[in-house]
Amino acid sequence: MTAAQADLAGARTEFTRSFRIDTPRVEDGAAIWRIARDSEVLDLNSSYSYLLWCRDFAATSVVARGTRDDASSDTDTGSGSGPDGEPIAFVTGYIRPERPEALVVWQVAVDRAHRGKGLAGTLLDELTRRVTEEQGVTSVETTVTPDNIASDRMFHAYSERHGATLEREVLFEGELFPDGGHQPEVLYRIGPLTT
Repeated sequence: MTAAQADLAGARTEFTRSFRIDTPRVEDGAAIWRIARDSEVLDLNSSYSYLLWCRDFAATSVVARGTRDDASSDTDTGSGSGPDGEPIAFVTGYIRPERPEALVVWQVAVDRAHRGKGLAGTLLDELTRRVTEEQGVTSVETTVTPDNIASDRMFHAYSERHGATLEREVLFEGELFPDGGHQPEVLYRIGPLTT
């Protein structure tokens, strides 16, 4: 077992009673939007897009739902995490039409009160386990901006846990974005996956 695998196993043990992994539902769209907004790192999409995502891409996305054991700590921190069943983290993704063996991870976010405990990695592992079994996915693609150190570390650890190669190249240069000041989006290709 690698150090990254051991860290994730420890995180899973710690969290076993505080969340459950589930498929997102349309009514989760508002909570997912809030988590993305509060991340202060992700490009925030319209609230409407999160509702559509939960409807149209639920099979390639996951949420972590808080449990009753966790709800009291959320109230104490004022984090905005809701009662039993409310999303506390999510991973959204889709199957790339031109490469049906590739899962594109669109966004990963964890509610502030639950960060730093390996929850994002746990969700990513569960999602890719599902889509490799159900849809034959053999690789993951995502984009990360150069200043997003947490995502860079998470995807490096993910590739290590899965014995996969991680290749990077700039997908979109910053000047392509109309809003100005956007960093380049670096494409991470991770594969082949071993579950």
